[in-house]
Amino acid sequence: MRKIFDEILPDEYVESVFTIDLDKLWASGKRLILSDLDNTLVPWNHPHVPDSLVRWYKQATDIGFRLCIVSNNRGKRVSEFGELMGIEAIGTARKPRPDAFQEAMNRFGFPSEQTVMLGDQLFTDIRGGNRCGIYTILVVPINKKEWWGTRINRMIERLVMRTVLRHSLQPPEGPTRRHEPDGRDNNG
Repeated sequence: MRKIFDEILPDEYVESVFTIDLDKLWASGKRLILSDLDNTLVPWNHPHVPDSLVRWYKQATDIGFRLCIVSNNRGKRVSEFGELMGIEAIGTARKPRPDAFQEAMNRFGFPSEQTVMLGDQLFTDIRGGNRCGIYTILVVPINKKEWWGTRINRMIERLVMRTVLRHSLQPPEGPTRRHEPDGRDNNG
């Protein structure tokens, strides 16, 4: 039980990708950002790239980061979104299995010590990143609308998060809510 708990405990917990301190990550030696797509960068199956995400991507690349989307969603949806943003993308990743994480690190030539994984799910994004020795950042899911399998995982995650938050992980500052990438509240 302890091993699984260690695998799902993120290094950071933030409101959204937009609140991540990219300068601090760069100063700590991180160079490659792997990110989940749905409910991490955009709402589930959202086909458009929000301006706020374009600005965040530019900020990250201006600092020097390389970015790659690593998603369990079907390959076509992920590759099309990656093309829209001009980002490398790996779909049908089968997270938490390590294959896609390793593929991304090999593709860019960075070891796990220089890599960060951003994601909204403990059992796929965070567990997969931790199993590969990657620094992990859990983000609050953008939207309530999700694939049915994810909804099942969320029920279990809610129970686990109570324990996770008791083990020194600080919740994001401010009201933790689901939100649109442009900042609009989407709880109702």
